[in-house]
Amino acid sequence: MKKILLIPALMLGASALMAAQYDYEFTPVAGYVINENNIGLRNQNALGAELQFNNLGTTLNPELSVLYSPAEYDSKIKTDMLRIALNGVYEYQKLGFLIPLAKVGIGYETMEKHEAGNLDSPFFDAGLGVKVPFTDNVALKLEAVYMAKYNSKRWDSNLAALAGINFAFGSNTKDEEARRAAALVAEEKAKRDAQAAAEKAKKDAEEKAAAEAAAKKAAEEKAKRDAQAAAAAAAAAALAIANGDDDKDGVKNSADECKNTPTGYAVNAKGCVKEINLHVNFKNGSYEVDASSRLNVKAFAKFLVNSSAYNAKILGYTDSVGSEANNKSLSQKRADVVKYMITQEGVAAHRVIAEGMGEMNPVASNESKEGRAQNRRIEAILIKTK
Repeated sequence: MKKILLIPALMLGASALMAAQYDYEFTPVAGYVINENNIGLRNQNALGAELQFNNLGTTLNPELSVLYSPAEYDSKIKTDMLRIALNGVYEYQKLGFLIPLAKVGIGYETMEKHEAGNLDSPFFDAGLGVKVPFTDNVALKLEAVYMAKYNSKRWDSNLAALAGINFAFGSNTKDEEARRAAALVAEEKAKRDAQAAAEKAKKDAEEKAAAEAAAKKAAEEKAKRDAQAAAAAAAAAALAIANGDDDKDGVKNSADECKNTPTGYAVNAKGCVKEINLHVNFKNGSYEVDASSRLNVKAFAKFLVNSSAYNAKILGYTDSVGSEANNKSLSQKRADVVKYMITQEGVAAHRVIAEGMGEMNPVASNESKEGRAQNRRIEAILIKTK
């Protein structure tokens, strides 16, 4: 796949941060986004903001980035794009009047209209930049950020060139140095006070030793009583756990061989799933899984990951609108995309069978809009393997 550019050079290991770094940095930015040719989008302007958190004692400073672009497809269709990313920023030692920086992170891109195979999906980003200080806490910030997005079974690339005014605020490391100096003065005073206290304590040594001996004996007796009470409490807690039902499947923990059965699944006397159906609905003519249904698919996939005793058969259905051949093909696509989502969650592909059933087995009347919506669905059937 064609890429706009390669991910930039690795961060330099031994560079030191500036001596005075404020706790927070806020940067309104504007710039231009260059898109890869194969995604059907024209290059676009961009507006956004970056909020960076410093002085956390970490190598990379966390940064929250938001970037908005009014975009246009090659087909003239307009769409709004929003990218939100969480990055780690590394600032190098000041070079002359410039402060180089590098960043890397992950984000999520949403689009108002989906064309040319473009979807809402995560992306990885990496970038290089530089700050040109005007004052101690105001600087010009320039960045080039590369974004790689997994988009409809392909990786697409974008490059954002950004510029903004960086405002730093909060306490800085210079203030911290002053606090440390004051702490050293206080420490010296504490040492003198401690020496005076030690001289007084010496006079009370015999009385204190006797008191400590009595206290030690009392503590030993109390520890013995506490140990007995703790043992009794542990036994009671173990009994409560055994008689409890953590996964709420109706089978006590002591008899439950499948400890994490999802809520609502039918189980046998040992607390293990017998058979379930998972429902995922689609828009008319579409095989795109909506956000709420994605959660159901992920939950089902997690169950399969933790339940090696079961495989799954994914059955795709349509309503009766359109030809039988087209509905058969569409239902297969729906089953295939759900199978793909399940395997992306860590389930081996050989454990999942996808089959398109077309308009067979309607669960509601195809004469109404509501009924057709119910018939456009995915059913997942568990198959016991051992």
